[in-house]
Amino acid sequence: MPKKLKLESGNKMKNIVINLILLAFVSFLISSCENDIKVVNSLNSSDTMPVETARNIEVIYSDSGEIQVWLKSPLYNSYEGKDPYTEFPNGVEVIFYNPGKKIKSTMRANYAIIHDKTKIMEARYNVVVVGVEKKESLNTEHLIWDEHLSRIYSDVFVKVTTQDKVLFGQGFESDQTFDNWNILKPTGFISVKQDE
Repeated sequence: MPKKLKLESGNKMKNIVINLILLAFVSFLISSCENDIKVVNSLNSSDTMPVETARNIEVIYSDSGEIQVWLKSPLYNSYEGKDPYTEFPNGVEVIFYNPGKKIKSTMRANYAIIHDKTKIMEARYNVVVVGVEKKESLNTEHLIWDEHLSRIYSDVFVKVTTQDKVLFGQGFESDQTFDNWNILKPTGFISVKQDE
């Protein structure tokens, strides 16, 4: 019989140790939870989560009843905070019109962001601008459109294709309709023969 007492005593001791370990673990978990209001608010901050989301949007900018710009995007996210912004994470297409309601130029990019306070759009990744009337195009990875100045510009590598040349360079500036453009630091060009 004494052996049986030792077994019961050993099982009790084992259960006490396991319960103490579980109690210590649960106490650790409870004490590591943080309910600091600043931390909780930062997780729900309006500049980390969109306050508006829309799919397949079209926005028309007009002046005196005349369409100036038509913006299209498969996904639109709007954020608030100190620096509110609008994001187009799945790409954007912008169409610029002349006063006769004809398409003057277009711009496409795989990503864009508009800084709401400054009205500056940054287009990134596979940015293509096409001047419809002159049949010219611009390819770059980063382009800025300043709505207030009606200007587009870039400080990275650009390729401009005209009807008779392909020009390369670093940096670019133009009016928003891509009529009067300039490559800031030209690095080369290729002449293109026209087939007759």
